[in-house]
Amino acid sequence: MGTFDAENNYTPRQIVDRDFTKSFEEEFEATMVVVKEQQLVTGTVAKIDRDGVFLEFGYKTEGFIPTRELAIKNDVNPHDVVKIGEKVEALVLTLEDKEGRLVLSKKRAQYEKAWGEIEKKKEEDGVVHGTIIEVVKGGLIVDIGLRGFLPASLVELRRVRDLQPYLGQTIDAKIIELDRNRNNVVLSRRAFLEENQKETRDDFLNNLKPGEIRHGKISSVVAFGAFVDLGGMDGLIHVSELSWKHVEHPSQVVEIGQEVTVQVLDVDFSRERISLSLKATQQDPWQEFANSHEVGQLVYGRVTKLVPFGAFVQVGDGIEGLVHISEMSAHHVESAEQVVAPGEELWVKIIDLDLARRRISISIKQAAEGGELAAEYQGQFEVDEHGNWVGGDDSEREAAWAEYYKEYGQPGEEGSVAAPEAEQA
Repeated sequence: MGTFDAENNYTPRQIVDRDFTKSFEEEFEATMVVVKEQQLVTGTVAKIDRDGVFLEFGYKTEGFIPTRELAIKNDVNPHDVVKIGEKVEALVLTLEDKEGRLVLSKKRAQYEKAWGEIEKKKEEDGVVHGTIIEVVKGGLIVDIGLRGFLPASLVELRRVRDLQPYLGQTIDAKIIELDRNRNNVVLSRRAFLEENQKETRDDFLNNLKPGEIRHGKISSVVAFGAFVDLGGMDGLIHVSELSWKHVEHPSQVVEIGQEVTVQVLDVDFSRERISLSLKATQQDPWQEFANSHEVGQLVYGRVTKLVPFGAFVQVGDGIEGLVHISEMSAHHVESAEQVVAPGEELWVKIIDLDLARRRISISIKQAAEGGELAAEYQGQFEVDEHGNWVGGDDSEREAAWAEYYKEYGQPGEEGSVAAPEAEQA
């Protein structure tokens, strides 16, 4: 290129020496790029379409990255991965496909680079940082430069059932298994959380004492109980500590997210386990029954089951008493079926109340002789001309026996239930 002077006169550039240090052929060949399979190359994104990305590197050298080779995540939009003019590192897969193209892979170049870093992290017992890109059977796939598998059991300190909310989250995890030959990387976020929360957990456990009342929220419900988030750690309410009543499954009593008040039963420092009780914070129905009833009183109940030695009669919410076969009738009885049937309602008299052993002995025979009604029945029943207790609103009783109907089915049509002769005031 020449120059112009002040009067706009042009002076051509003077060639005083050769610009090339080599022959033209040598200089031209030097601009050409020679590639081979499995070689790493760096180029510039020249074109993007739905099938993939065209990458330029060297003089008139172009490679094609198929969409499936762009990213670790499946089914990506190429425009979301790279931009025109962006510098990209790729691995040469094929020198010439059936369309004559040089085929490259961006994700496999990332694999090669990531494996070295991941292996170093594993040796140092370090932490990897990645984004959750897929939910698969049994766990999650984490993008850590390559596909890392995070089992569902190792996502949190406790088992997580719904993994969908984790999609897109960025997490830290420890590497617990690494096999380059099988392209297998297994991660544990739980190990990372345990390592980083140990000091916090120790402080929490040291400040937790048996007998304390704590407030928490149900975090998980399992067959053997329910876990409660106490604000620092989870504690377990065993199914036997959920209610004073018999519980078939914890979901009958609590649900995830429910706020509860619990009592601390035990703190196991060595295993970092907290045992809790929900029923300990509630009124003991046996204590409540014992406080409001006395031996000699009449109570109304329903037969729940028959046994060779008598029958059990529910006389309160979660309270069953035993009518021994000798207390069924004034005459000799061979079996309970001769006197009562499951589902039958009748009056019984309390003849023994043992709170310590949680046992109530009751009598049909002595109830027939009359007696004083327990406080909850007074005013609800009246004595008819035959001395029987009759009347009263039975809706509450029906509600109380709903569980019986579920277990044994609806009994047959019942007539009016005769009450024993009452002692006249």
